[in-house]
Amino acid sequence: MSHTERFGRRYSDRPDDPQTLARVVDRNIQALLERERQEERAKSAETRVADAITRFTGRMRFVYIHLVLFGAWVVINLGWTPLPRFDPTFVVLAMFASVEAIFLATFVLISQNRMQALDDRRADLDLQVSLLTEHELTRLIKLVSDMAERMGVQAAHDPELAELKRDVAPEKVLERIEASEDAVRRAD
Repeated sequence: MSHTERFGRRYSDRPDDPQTLARVVDRNIQALLERERQEERAKSAETRVADAITRFTGRMRFVYIHLVLFGAWVVINLGWTPLPRFDPTFVVLAMFASVEAIFLATFVLISQNRMQALDDRRADLDLQVSLLTEHELTRLIKLVSDMAERMGVQAAHDPELAELKRDVAPEKVLERIEASEDAVRRAD
């Protein structure tokens, strides 16, 4: 079969066709979207409210509304209109703006904390996938190296291959990174 139908699109089975990887990419995209939908459904009411407020306040519409409201407040209380002044010293406006800033900062921090937790989980996933990939590649290098050695291929005796055939211990890599960072700090 030269083409398969999946997700409403056609994909070529030819390796030289740029759409060959599309099935895997689409599957991964669908899995990620489903995961995001599950996480969205699992959010608490408080988190949904905080996210909605953060989304709204992070848009220019919010700025325009404040420009109009605060501008009108200032114009009225400077006496530039026939309307009666209700906050001639702007104390109420300052208090309103301060309270609003406190709440907005809190909502933004709530959303940032949640996003940081998601980022941490994704970083953990990336690390696990990278460690698995490293392990698989090490095994493949060993397998191909052993095959090349049996076949008498000269490259099988490359001294670098011996090092590449060993598993990397992530804790040792972290220790080396920390030692290098400490050495740089001491040198400064």
